[in-house]
Amino acid sequence: MAPLMPVPVAIVPAAGRASRFGGGKLLAPLAGRPLIHHTIAALLDAGIRRVVLVQSPGTVWSGVPIVDDDRVTLVVNAEPDRGMFSSIQTGLAEADGDPIVILPGDMPFVAPMTISIVVDAARMADEPIVAAHGGRRGHPLALPGRLRADLLQMDARQSLRGALASLGSVPRAIDVDDEGVLRDVDVPGDLPRAKA
Repeated sequence: MAPLMPVPVAIVPAAGRASRFGGGKLLAPLAGRPLIHHTIAALLDAGIRRVVLVQSPGTVWSGVPIVDDDRVTLVVNAEPDRGMFSSIQTGLAEADGDPIVILPGDMPFVAPMTISIVVDAARMADEPIVAAHGGRRGHPLALPGRLRADLLQMDARQSLRGALASLGSVPRAIDVDDEGVLRDVDVPGDLPRAKA
């Protein structure tokens, strides 16, 4: 009997203050739904069976029914001011799949097909893979599950890039035909470019 293929899992860091946006960024309307809905939906539509959504203490996802999906697990980063890597580590503590896909909550324009391409490449290569467009690196990033334990042991105040570099695991970029891999939402003016 052939061994079962490892099941990918995703981490969505969503514990930032969104101070440049003026707060409430992930609940801002985009194409008739909250921004965070699009990010999570893209992962689920790509076949990710478990999404770990990392939030700050006291977050309320009112009007976002997708967070109640059985495939979505909510976890709290008790100290999000330590930086995004601390949220990634919070997610890693719950993320038991392989590969582990990381897609920030404010990246609602990434296509499900792009996520599938990155997951497949990471499975085949057993190394970190990051999506790029026009030679520029973006998101998502997929990590081999074997890196999970080492990343959990590292200082939460550093960057994921620095943590991976210290492990000798610099992500390999694969170019995709999806400009959404470069489009995050930082300020309200980023929203009118509505998702197709």
